[in-house]
Amino acid sequence: MSDTRRRVKVYTLNEDRQWDDRGTGHVSSSYVERLKGMSLLVRAESDGSLLLESKINPNTAYQKQQDTLIVWSEAENYDLALSFQEKAGCDEIWEKICQVQGKDPSVEVTQDLIESEEEHIEEMPETSPLIDLPTCELNKLEEIADLVTSVLSSPIRREKLALALENEGYIKKLLQLFQVCENLENTEGLHHLYEIIRGILFLNKATLFEVMFSDECIMDVVGCLEYDPSLSQPKRHREFLTKTAKFKEVIPITDSELRQKIHQTYRVQYIQDIILPTPSVFEENFLSTLTSFIFFNKVEIVSMLQEDEKFLSEVFAQLTDEATDDDKRCELVNFFKEFCAFSQTLQPQNRDAFFKTLAKLGILPALEIVMGMDDLQVRSAATDIFSYLVEFSPSMVREFVMQEAQQSDDDILLINVVIEQMICDTDPELGGAVQLMGLLRTLIDPENMLATANKTEKSEFLNFFYNHCMHVLTAPLLANTAEDKCEKDAVVGSTKSNTICPDNYQTAQLLALILELLTFCVEHHTYHIKNYIMNKDLLRRVLVLMNSKHTFLALCALRFMRRIIGLKDEFYNRYITKGNLFEPVINALLDNGTRYNLLNSAVIELFEFIRVEDIKSLIAHIVENFYNALESIEYVQTFKGLKTKYEQEKDRQSQKLNSVPSILRSNRFRRDARALEEDEEMWFNEDEEEEGEAVVPPVEKSKQEDDFPDSYEKFMETKKAKESEDKENLPKRTSAGGFKFTFSHSASPANGVNGANSKSVAAQTSPASSNGSSSKNTALSPSVPAPKGSLVGLVDYPDDEDDDEEEETSPRKRPRLGS
Repeated sequence: MSDTRRRVKVYTLNEDRQWDDRGTGHVSSSYVERLKGMSLLVRAESDGSLLLESKINPNTAYQKQQDTLIVWSEAENYDLALSFQEKAGCDEIWEKICQVQGKDPSVEVTQDLIESEEEHIEEMPETSPLIDLPTCELNKLEEIADLVTSVLSSPIRREKLALALENEGYIKKLLQLFQVCENLENTEGLHHLYEIIRGILFLNKATLFEVMFSDECIMDVVGCLEYDPSLSQPKRHREFLTKTAKFKEVIPITDSELRQKIHQTYRVQYIQDIILPTPSVFEENFLSTLTSFIFFNKVEIVSMLQEDEKFLSEVFAQLTDEATDDDKRCELVNFFKEFCAFSQTLQPQNRDAFFKTLAKLGILPALEIVMGMDDLQVRSAATDIFSYLVEFSPSMVREFVMQEAQQSDDDILLINVVIEQMICDTDPELGGAVQLMGLLRTLIDPENMLATANKTEKSEFLNFFYNHCMHVLTAPLLANTAEDKCEKDAVVGSTKSNTICPDNYQTAQLLALILELLTFCVEHHTYHIKNYIMNKDLLRRVLVLMNSKHTFLALCALRFMRRIIGLKDEFYNRYITKGNLFEPVINALLDNGTRYNLLNSAVIELFEFIRVEDIKSLIAHIVENFYNALESIEYVQTFKGLKTKYEQEKDRQSQKLNSVPSILRSNRFRRDARALEEDEEMWFNEDEEEEGEAVVPPVEKSKQEDDFPDSYEKFMETKKAKESEDKENLPKRTSAGGFKFTFSHSASPANGVNGANSKSVAAQTSPASSNGSSSKNTALSPSVPAPKGSLVGLVDYPDDEDDDEEEETSPRKRPRLGS
């Protein structure tokens, strides 16, 4: 037996007659020597401790309720209950109990409750009349109501009363009395009839329901239930069912049995949902048979409709016919929506056949048409139908759209229609868009994609999606972060108000949904999304949204970057550092000032992750380019920790370099500037797999790029004379008091810049040195463009020569972070 079938909750009844949860565990039945008999044992699923050990006593009355509950009394005022997760587990334990007590497992109670009156009845022969019903007269209604109410506490007496009602045709006589009472305006009698009919429903007998819910009787049953004694005025349920509720036949139903079944199901569902109160979980489930009655009615309706192919074909024909008017089409779509909802009651095998029938008749092409219509109601219903199909079989939908792509333009593909509906949702809260986004995520989730010997659905569908659909999904994002919408001002004092970002709340919500999907893709699609991000420079566009006035949108953009960094993929890391994509994140942190909020915490967590995971390339880039702006943030030790990691790595690389024979070092590094530039070009033009071969000494040819020596000082000293933008591109002060980085991304070296200026700029942008030796090293200035194909941080080799201007390179003190 599986664990879920054995899974139970243990309850005990407290002094206030309320059930207390004693824990969840797994039940078993076995012989316990100490108790000298078969016992029920429940062990906690958390630690295996014993939650319950109860001997199955031959004379204890065990009651089975709701198909998943077993209730009994251990002693006076000590009641116990086991609530099973699955019916099958309850049935098996119930059989064990009945076996010990020598009872038939079909009974709902193994012993009668101990009452003198019931004991007397039980002693009577089973063939004798069990309950004498009073004559069905007006003056006996109170006596009948008392009788019906009194038997509800005893399962066996309920059985006897149900049998008596059935044998004597008593219900129809009661309903005749109801008509008399209503004509006489006999309020007291109507109140008694309410109690009687409600009690008969709680007898939970399908044979009685067949009588009560027949066309002849059901409206009178509803009428009796209008006269609740607790209400000052009777309800008008019959008026609603006969006048307000209208039965619409989108296509005429010729089968009278089917028509009657639809009417009956609607009315019984109304009685259960609207008229009767919901019983509590530990009351005996008086209405379980009523639920089953509705369930099987729905199964019959779906089966009868499904078998009538002429009817369904006609519905599809009218649904896709351009001549069909909007009202008619709306009714047709609503019919299919309800049809699909009913299908959820089918067993898996029957539901399988149902959806295959719909697919064969062309439900997906029909949905493609109606989802593109202007009518909001039609689109909403079509979306619900689509959700049933996706939930049933994502593979079926994927197969359809891939076949469709071979014959249709991208614009009319079903998935693109769905994406466009998501983008064009007019609801201010984007309720429909959220639902469609969930469906899209299901369709692109590799976890539910099939792999067979002949084909792999994952690779085929993702190739299709990224070639035909991804551009539609990202269109609003790219449009709202385009150059003409994101005008950047490089003037000193520029703030985020200089970047025009979507400030419309609905647009911001839409972009957040798109970013959520893209973040999902980063986690699950790896190869495809990586190519897309690189080719479209997508992360740069996304990070424009860090300037949004809507914090939730800025957080979505940050989450997207966090997922990328969380992969610890060096391709992504190079892309981030070469594009200087930490700049908008750090600007957002500085603009946030000293406010302690979610944005602040999320940014700090991003850098803390980089520190803890020791992602060397990113640490070098952050420290070399942004440490001056971040060093004053002392309420967390994250940035100081990054600096420490950076210096430790530099020391380690210096020690490695010192272990190389001096003749190799002198031959390798004592070259003129032109030779160094040629080496750099050769190095960065190498393929990804061969990176580093042109730079490292022969002894370290096989090392990865992360193991390159971390000091490029000699190389950078030679290049300093050719850089022109260092001084202009220092971190600039924002109106909030923090630094604003305005990095240059295009190489534009100018001749004639003197060494002092270069040295000064390098000093202002290099990380603070912690010892004498490291003060000689100068970091790459934020404004120095990284050579094509360069790695993160361009780690420096140490220079053997002394630096006469060492004092000039000490960093200037950064002003305090603005509030």
